[in-house]
Amino acid sequence: MKKFPLAFCCLGLAAAILTVSHAAAQNPPPANSPASPSPSEQLSRVTIEVSGGEKDVPVENASVYVKYIEERKLRKDQKLELNIKTNREGIAHVANAPLGRVLIQVVAEGWKTYGRWYDITETKQTFKVHLQRPPKWY
Repeated sequence: MKKFPLAFCCLGLAAAILTVSHAAAQNPPPANSPASPSPSEQLSRVTIEVSGGEKDVPVENASVYVKYIEERKLRKDQKLELNIKTNREGIAHVANAPLGRVLIQVVAEGWKTYGRWYDITETKQTFKVHLQRPPKWY
């Protein structure tokens, strides 16, 4: 007598699974409507132009730190940092930077350290950074 209710439950579960899979096969999601990513998931390309002095000379080989916070829904937010060097023209490119608030810091030998918060709102954006010489110590 005990095997009858167990067999009945297994048969009912199998019927429920077949019904759900059949219903899902009848109504597939439309293929032409792509899901638009949320603003925090969109990525951009940021160009940072570093110059310095009174003559706006390009600063070569400067370390550019890009810091941002990746927001998560289930876990603690993740703090990410990128380190890029400028080329001979004083330009550093950051590919796949997320839209939102970002901290850009520039450190170069012989120049004052620079740091400022920026808002990335466009998919291609350029930031100009002007460095100054440190004061003379006697």
